[in-house]
Amino acid sequence: MNLSIAKDQLIHGLQSVQNIVSSRTTLPILSNVLLRATDNRLELTATDLDVSISCAVEANVKKQGAITVPVRKLFGIVRELASPEIEMEVDEKNATSIRAGASFYKILGLSADEYPPIQKFKESKKIVLPQEKLKGMLKKTSFAISSDESRYVLNGIFISLKEHKMTMVATDGRRLALVDEEVDIPESSQSEFIVPTKAVNELNRLLTDKGDVEIKFTENQLALTLTNEKGGSVLVISKLVEGNYPNYRQVIPSETKERISLPREEFLAALRRAQIMTSDKANSVKLAIGRNNLAITANSPEVGEARETMAIDYKGKDMAIAFNPAYMIEPLSALTDDEVFLELIDELSPGVLKINGPFLYVVMPMRLS
Repeated sequence: MNLSIAKDQLIHGLQSVQNIVSSRTTLPILSNVLLRATDNRLELTATDLDVSISCAVEANVKKQGAITVPVRKLFGIVRELASPEIEMEVDEKNATSIRAGASFYKILGLSADEYPPIQKFKESKKIVLPQEKLKGMLKKTSFAISSDESRYVLNGIFISLKEHKMTMVATDGRRLALVDEEVDIPESSQSEFIVPTKAVNELNRLLTDKGDVEIKFTENQLALTLTNEKGGSVLVISKLVEGNYPNYRQVIPSETKERISLPREEFLAALRRAQIMTSDKANSVKLAIGRNNLAITANSPEVGEARETMAIDYKGKDMAIAFNPAYMIEPLSALTDDEVFLELIDELSPGVLKINGPFLYVVMPMRLS
């Protein structure tokens, strides 16, 4: 293998794939990135056996070939090189020489033949949508994914593709985020599956506001191809979470007693300030809603107290309810709307946060002290 490549192209490729590589792995080759040089492109692939990412970048290939090299070492070298052009050459002992200006490095690798093969997709089930749409949906739900490994079906995002609608749900048992958008779904591609947290985190990082994403899936695997307007692409392949997602519809309250309109940014800023005065033992903020007024209070014996008041447009009955502040701050931070609506029944029933759009967030209250 022998090629020359622009430094920024190689950096882009390495940044796209390297996050998936674990520094603690029992298989040394999983610490490596697979470099495959073909017709004027260099394809970089990394995997942890659950999620695989490939990225193709432009290169001037003089001799085709493939090698695997430690990804952290390679990225560390390339990032610090002063020259904008890099020459790479691999010898028969799997050593990769890197030349750039006055710099020369030799990095020892492992044969590409030892690298785990990437799954080929024959499945006809697929949908295409703008990256921006998928990115927005993930942002509005992924914060609610459970990190409790004993409830593994909740360690990911549930996606339903039915009746020309893509629905995404994430829950950890104490709150639930749901968003749905209209998407063109062929009859043959209707399905439901759970995408694991690690793949979701990579997509949150890789998706952009331009270009499309093609989603293909089988019973136990998912492949997403992210393309941009310059013709570049990134492929993410992930195993799906096995198991049945719980019936999320039954936790969404079917009625509401009071609906409070709130300015999102002002409400968010007040919650963030009040949160400072909470502690591990007293981790709740109380919302006292009265006529045209919202009082947000936090009281912690070992820290102190906070009180924030906001003018709101509200004519209903007086109510008080307490929430974990983080569980309100996260959805408010993920939204961009100027106005949000908090729907309440009483101090013991779940609160529902909504916007003028296809988003819904259910959060369990805390006991009022």
